[in-house]
Amino acid sequence: MKKKTMDAKIINPFLEAAINVLKTMAMVDPKPGKAFLKKDHLAHGDVSGIIGITGDAQGSMSISFSASCIKAIVKNLFGMPIEEINDEVRDAVGEITNMICGDARRRLEAENIHLQAGTPTIVSGANHTITHIHNGPKIAVPFDTDAGKFVIEVAFNS
Repeated sequence: MKKKTMDAKIINPFLEAAINVLKTMAMVDPKPGKAFLKKDHLAHGDVSGIIGITGDAQGSMSISFSASCIKAIVKNLFGMPIEEINDEVRDAVGEITNMICGDARRRLEAENIHLQAGTPTIVSGANHTITHIHNGPKIAVPFDTDAGKFVIEVAFNS
């Protein structure tokens, strides 16, 4: 199998899972943008969840939300306005990261790719960084929502 095929085979379930989780859990309709190869560690958002992945492939997945986007998502989840990125918002980012990774892993099981995931780490603040532990490319996909942007990054060992 060519590497490019394997990359898409592993990456696409994470993108599909993000759309599914946010549509069903938070009534948000994300629209994917153009994927790009990420060369730095700077997060494309104000709060990020990152989760390590092992099994048939080793790598990590992260999701970074703009403040406006995650506030709208958490408002939809909790039914009350969110004023700031606080512990409740960070906890929600951890749960969303877990749900997306779990959904993607279920999708990959159907392709006979078996993965396990760790516990998400949450990072927030202006200009925070995300470090993926791997030796392969970092693929990033921006998404637009009515409330703002988020970016999914998927990185797996070559």
